[in-house]
Amino acid sequence: MTVESTAARKPRRSAGSKAGSAGPKRSRTAPTKGAETDLVQLLTPEGERVENAEYDRYVEAITPERLRGLYRDMVLTRRFDAEATALQRQGELGLWASLLGQEAAQIGSGRALRDDDYVFPTYREHGVAWCRGVDPTNLLGMFRGVNNGGWDPNSNNFQLYTIVIGSQTLHATGYAMGITKDGADSAVIAYFGDGASSQGDVAESFTFAAVYNAPVVFFCQNNQWAISEPTEKQTRVPLYQRAQGFGFPGVRVDGNDVLACLAVTQQALERARNGEGPTLVEAFTYRMGAHTTSDDPTRYRGDEERQAWEAKDPILRLRRYLEASNHADEGFFAELEAESETLGRRVREAVRAMPDPDHFAIFENVYADGHALVDEERAQFAAYQASFADAEGGR
Repeated sequence: MTVESTAARKPRRSAGSKAGSAGPKRSRTAPTKGAETDLVQLLTPEGERVENAEYDRYVEAITPERLRGLYRDMVLTRRFDAEATALQRQGELGLWASLLGQEAAQIGSGRALRDDDYVFPTYREHGVAWCRGVDPTNLLGMFRGVNNGGWDPNSNNFQLYTIVIGSQTLHATGYAMGITKDGADSAVIAYFGDGASSQGDVAESFTFAAVYNAPVVFFCQNNQWAISEPTEKQTRVPLYQRAQGFGFPGVRVDGNDVLACLAVTQQALERARNGEGPTLVEAFTYRMGAHTTSDDPTRYRGDEERQAWEAKDPILRLRRYLEASNHADEGFFAELEAESETLGRRVREAVRAMPDPDHFAIFENVYADGHALVDEERAQFAAYQASFADAEGGR
């Protein structure tokens, strides 16, 4: 399996991008048609740098080493995600929610955060977890059913995954309001998807964040599909414009452009830390895989749409820029390929080595003082488990 997988295969050089050139050709304007109106973009799908007077300052000093680091983050995150999907298909995980295609949105925003900022994810933010230093194997424990998360949220300022759609935005807003009362200058970021944007919890979060000027960034990954429901079934206007009705700014960024996601998130976090209140960031991206491994996306979307978005692959885009700028050579890509395979093996071995959970743990902490019905259910379950041992002994 290659490190880039899917559409991010080794690209051909585009016209005008030669190995010996001083840098990539700059396009004159950003996209301005259709769904890409007002889209903040710093790298085109062809890997060409787009000038932007408002956001260039956030990436002008970025070094080739850091660019390679962003590329490495995306490639390794995709490799981990591919391994997790394979593990589920082989019966090692109960379920998996893939981030395929959303690497730039997660890595760009994740690398914009300071250590003292706090993250409230949903259940697909594997790239953000990577940026916060959470061991990838810990993410898999919940999907294997051996724990309820596997990491201490306060060790990485990264909250446990949230399955209830949109509820974490309320938690994030409350935490941000607390930061204000404490007088800290850190910020909070809450991740959610386009489907969650229609939840009442998210609207309530917007209201409280605006009224109390909370230092929170609402980061919506608009991957076009809320399971099988397209975005047009969720809203009549671009999602970022919803912020206007609540009294704070919204911005739409090319979610497949890691530099743009980095810059836009940095600006939103600056606003939060400076007491300027919340921002809604809509990362306009695409879910190239299934909603989860229990979903069949071929039932509600066509190959043509998916192929069009694969041409905008975030990893391929940055690779083109690195090559055109002479910021990475074949040795770098080869080393990363080997590193990604090592990561895949480590993840697979770690998952298979996870011990089974205590079967009776589900009956603990249901009621503070115990309950007769729970005791009865525990006894029934014990008898059920014992029946397997009896069957084995009778052979």
